[in-house]
Amino acid sequence: MKLQDQKVLVIGCKKSGVAAAGLLQRHGAVPVLYDADETLDIAQLRAENGIGKEIEIVLGELGEDVCREVSLVVPSPGVPLDSTLLMRFRNAGVPIWGEVELAWRCGKGKVIAITGTNGKTTTTTLVGEIMKAYYSSVFVVGNIGVPYTREADKMKEDSVTVAEISSFQLESAVSFHPVVSAILNITPDHLNRHHTMENYVAVKASIAKNQGPEDFCILNYEDEQLQKIAGSIQADIIWFSSGKRPKEGYFLDGDMICRDLGQGREELLDVHEMNLIGVHNYENVMAAIAISASFGVPMEVILPVVRHFKAVEHRIEFVAEKKGVVYYNDSKGTNPDAAIRAICAMSRPTILIGGGYDKGSSYDEWVEAFRDKTKLLVLIGQTADAIAACARRHGFTAIEMADSFEKAMEICVQNARPGDAVLLSPACASWGMFPNYEVRGRMFKAYVNGLEE
Repeated sequence: MKLQDQKVLVIGCKKSGVAAAGLLQRHGAVPVLYDADETLDIAQLRAENGIGKEIEIVLGELGEDVCREVSLVVPSPGVPLDSTLLMRFRNAGVPIWGEVELAWRCGKGKVIAITGTNGKTTTTTLVGEIMKAYYSSVFVVGNIGVPYTREADKMKEDSVTVAEISSFQLESAVSFHPVVSAILNITPDHLNRHHTMENYVAVKASIAKNQGPEDFCILNYEDEQLQKIAGSIQADIIWFSSGKRPKEGYFLDGDMICRDLGQGREELLDVHEMNLIGVHNYENVMAAIAISASFGVPMEVILPVVRHFKAVEHRIEFVAEKKGVVYYNDSKGTNPDAAIRAICAMSRPTILIGGGYDKGSSYDEWVEAFRDKTKLLVLIGQTADAIAACARRHGFTAIEMADSFEKAMEICVQNARPGDAVLLSPACASWGMFPNYEVRGRMFKAYVNGLEE
């Protein structure tokens, strides 16, 4: 489909939508930015995002005249494909491309795409650093915070794009074709959006749907869901594992990351040489090494980058030690599985801050991970009562409720003793109390850094 002179409806006036509208305009299309929130200030939107008057902005009710004129719809990732508005266009036969599809069609070069319930940002960032150490033109985009559509025009034939892709973004990808894809893990998340686990798994698996035998797909050997779908993937599968050793692939042997691709066991890296902690991070590192090696980067380039790499912001991020208490920011732990990984990485008695927006998750396995780790659970947000009830069913009763984030921090500081850890790892999204997990994490860090030494 040619974009020149086509009228395209872009749904959502936030960062993703603004970037998509700009890309469409640069490719000769006529974008219309739309948002159902009629309280937004159009003049402010234009001023803050550099949106020229040649791009029409529509708020509130979407008129039939606009609907009849558009030949393509580009929804922001937060818009469900089964929403009434998108179903209206789908039923009318209007193509729907998400931002990933749009950027893929407009960009150049080769793409590495990484998805999974947890570990995406750490793995994507690490792969990006490895690529930058070997290639001159590298873009790190997607769910990591940089819209793919914002960078697509800058890509050249020799560019390498490393993209973190969420399930929301994969839903509306049509012809998107990475050279190397990776699915790090699949555990229940976003079921309020995808409705069933089967749907969620299928969406994650679709990252490899356009790949062929000449491509690579990196999968976690420990994940039962990935074992089930592996047979349907056409790409050359490379496994990584923190437990069971695959016949061929990357694996953890004691403290040593190794690989065996059919030529025998090869030791690559002792985990104590790295700055990252926790088995989940060892999995992220193995995935990053497998991705980079499959893409053609020599091991002598990969390993030094891994050794010097530090945890990304908001993911089991060490903040400070105050009066013998260490503080960790895991605000990106927005589902129970991610939060399990964070609590398991703690080596001290831990005061845990949990709770937030309800995504329809179950908290039983998370609570089970508290034992011998968590000395106090401090709960906030919409899910506080449900998590407290779940914890008590499992015999965990050291619970405090807080009606604000500041109160939660006060409770933590009052109860922490030298040798303890305080961990923000909510197992829930931030919405309702915060605009996003970044704001939540930075508020935590600001509070901690303001404490007396």
